[in-house]
Amino acid sequence: MNTKLIVTLFLVGPLAVVAGLAFMVDRDAARKNRAEMLQRYGTESASLAGSRADQASARPLATASAAELAQPAKQPAPAAAEPKMVQPETLEQGFVIVVKDEAGLASANSPIHLASSHNGWDPGDKNQVLTSRSDLRWQIVLPKPKLNAPLSFKFTRGNWDTCEVSADLADIENRSLPKVDISKLAPGEKPVIEFVVPKWADQRPSAAARPDLNPYYDIKATGTVRRLQVAGGGVATLRDVLVWLPEGYDNPANANQTYPVLYLQDGQNVFMQMPGTPAEWGADETATRLIAEAKIVPVIIVAIPHSGRTRVSEYSPVPVAEGVEARGDRYVDFLVTEVMPRVNRAFRTKTGPQNTAIGGASMGAAIALHAAVKHPELFGKVLLESLPLLNNDKALMRHFAAASAFPPVIYFAMGGKEAGDGPDNADANTRFREATEEFRTLATAKAKGADLNVQVILDNNGTHDEATWARRFPSALQMLFQRPVDWQPGN
Repeated sequence: MNTKLIVTLFLVGPLAVVAGLAFMVDRDAARKNRAEMLQRYGTESASLAGSRADQASARPLATASAAELAQPAKQPAPAAAEPKMVQPETLEQGFVIVVKDEAGLASANSPIHLASSHNGWDPGDKNQVLTSRSDLRWQIVLPKPKLNAPLSFKFTRGNWDTCEVSADLADIENRSLPKVDISKLAPGEKPVIEFVVPKWADQRPSAAARPDLNPYYDIKATGTVRRLQVAGGGVATLRDVLVWLPEGYDNPANANQTYPVLYLQDGQNVFMQMPGTPAEWGADETATRLIAEAKIVPVIIVAIPHSGRTRVSEYSPVPVAEGVEARGDRYVDFLVTEVMPRVNRAFRTKTGPQNTAIGGASMGAAIALHAAVKHPELFGKVLLESLPLLNNDKALMRHFAAASAFPPVIYFAMGGKEAGDGPDNADANTRFREATEEFRTLATAKAKGADLNVQVILDNNGTHDEATWARRFPSALQMLFQRPVDWQPGN
């Protein structure tokens, strides 16, 4: 019995010693932990580690619960980056344009092209072709433009007959790029800008009706229009100059009467609306009415068609579009050595700068003013609509500022919505307004000659299209060819 007791004590004793030591260590650790809590959180929070009664009385005063004390302190969320909106054209890394063709007509044989103010509005530019993607969209990666000007553009499938239109097949305004938030881009990342093309112009029921494809198409105009074939141009080609004659021109009683002349560029759109063009100038109807109302003298209007895809090239006195050669001087030579002599031989014209005006819209206005500046002995009057003064870092403004003199009679008009009517175009429209005032100062200072008459008009609701130019055409004609009170046929 004693032997068993001794053995039991021998076996249990060490275990008891270990248990006692463990209890003492745990008690010391608890005291140390309580001291740390008192030092860190104060009496109220430390008492949470005590009895249930202490916890109940201390909790209303505590700044945090025991569970909350066990969690690491929450860090404030980082502040969101402030949006920084810029025009994509200004980004060094360039940008990406993606197009969804809802009509599904774009294909490898009919790819989407970008026709813009930066490539001379060439609808079939081989350097501005979008590539197809596996998600049935089309894209083009563009570097930062060389031209310091907003990008206006439309999508085509290689020509203006296949230009994009709205879902109801109506013409649309020129597109522009929306601003992008560069705070959301990684360094060097190109923003992706997406567009949707609902339909194309060749989906119109009238798409097959292209009278201008036949060189002898029927000209549907008010009054008499005659063709005069000429060769040459900034880009050499054969083209039919269209000559509108005032009522009574062929009357034998007027056989000795001569007429002042207005030469207009983009002759395809002067008397008729052609496919792909939103409107026409209506020059024939307007001139007929104003002559009948005795507001202008009878005048001959010569409409010179442009050369097609190379239009901007032959209308450029200086480079205004990326990759487009300026052939304006060659075009002016064509005007004065080929077109004008043929017109003067074929029709009874008054000659001299006081009887000869030249005009146009957009780049047509640029070449008209260039011709008048180069040949003041021929042109004494100019009609300038929507002159693109902002292109290529205001290249045209600089070019004309260097001219020695302007003609004495100038009609200049600019729309307040040249870049479009949307909010994204507000900055560009402001710049066009500022450029208009700059041109007003320039024209007033440089117009030279007798009977000075300079009109610079800012049409707040005017846009960059034929409908606007047609609306302003009556005031332009009256300014250029106003009928004197004592005018008589034969004067």
